[in-house]
Amino acid sequence: MKTAVIGTGGIGGYFGGRLAAAGHDVRFVARGGHLEALRREGLTVEGPDGGFTLPSVRATDDTHGIGTADFVLLAVKTWQLEPALRLAKPLVGPDTGIVTLQNGVEAPERVAEVFGREAVLPGVAKIIARLSGPGRVQHVGGEGSLTLGEWDGRDSERVRRLRAALTGASVKAPVTADVRAELWAKFLFVVPFGSLGAVTDSPFGVLRSRAGTRALLTDGMREIERLAAAAGVRLPEGVVASTLDFIDAQPAHGTSSLQRDILAGLPSELEDWTGSVVRLGTRHDVPTPVHRVLYEVLRLREERGEQQW
Repeated sequence: MKTAVIGTGGIGGYFGGRLAAAGHDVRFVARGGHLEALRREGLTVEGPDGGFTLPSVRATDDTHGIGTADFVLLAVKTWQLEPALRLAKPLVGPDTGIVTLQNGVEAPERVAEVFGREAVLPGVAKIIARLSGPGRVQHVGGEGSLTLGEWDGRDSERVRRLRAALTGASVKAPVTADVRAELWAKFLFVVPFGSLGAVTDSPFGVLRSRAGTRALLTDGMREIERLAAAAGVRLPEGVVASTLDFIDAQPAHGTSSLQRDILAGLPSELEDWTGSVVRLGTRHDVPTPVHRVLYEVLRLREERGEQQW
């Protein structure tokens, strides 16, 4: 199976690395010092299961030389989607499946606007992973799974094929009949936690242990639960309670990519996380006061950082 990974960061490096270690033809698309390290030293993935090293990987910054892929793992952040889609064009043939791995609920539709809905295979990555250095990925937490599903929930040959490859690469790959619900359930987890963590500069352990911040997390999740219902998405019963249980099980020092990016003054996914909640709330006439406050505070912080540049 030939797979191209666009965005060889924590998520792309982990899943692409697993597939490559299992013997699949994987092409990593990267740039800068990270690309140089991949070419020179290969890819190392560190994690709670001991990790692994691939001394040699196929890495490039030019997708024109790769040819058509069976699957494209689109593992960039949401603000990087536009250039990533340009990179993907030489890779996509009539039977290519484009697996979207972005946090948020709007990315699959954005990709479908370019390549058509039939090309897009929405995926939900359940893992906390990040680059710890050039050519090095650190699996911090989460089960390291990739949930797959067709838009209409049908059992397709391409889903079965990708699931078999991932399972053979020691990756849990459950298939869902309602991928929109899976996307929204993850959205309900990452956005309140990420936004509140960025505003307070606090990790899991602090946010979940203080009565006030835990209440804000809960209220933020309930806003998204009501918003999902208004958008016609049926989330599992008790999704807020189960998400809080999941947060309670995470490493106390864990933080979100949104928090790390904003505090470092880097481009962030604020517009597609917190901003998306506010926009969709307005569209569906669902009040989102917690997210509205978090968004305005964080947007102001980002604007100040932009002015410094």
